[in-house]
Amino acid sequence: MKMMVAATVALLTALSAYAVAQAADIDGQWARGDGNAKVSIASCGSDICATNTWIKPGTPKEKKGDRLVMSIKPGADGVYSGTAFDPQRDMRYKLTVTVSGDKMTTRGCIVAGLLCKGIGWTRIS
Repeated sequence: MKMMVAATVALLTALSAYAVAQAADIDGQWARGDGNAKVSIASCGSDICATNTWIKPGTPKEKKGDRLVMSIKPGADGVYSGTAFDPQRDMRYKLTVTVSGDKMTTRGCIVAGLLCKGIGWTRIS
């Protein structure tokens, strides 16, 4: 019985460490696929924030320091889902983020999911 309890505790500890590692996959520096922006993604309180660290000159409606606050949770296969709030534009989005190695895709939807846009990202160092 003691061995079974110990094995269960070890398995739960390993799964918890795996979940934390999976959740950390989104953290880091990312470049947007169109070359117009770079962001830093990191925890901010209980949420995750994506903060613009560089914006290509002449890119309208975006500036360095703009932040997207994401209330997302990791799911299976590197997919995070939840909502995001853009305080600069006072807009809320339904958000899905898929991370696979050094590639990430974000898909945000508004108007009850009728208007959606996806963007590809690449991890940078």
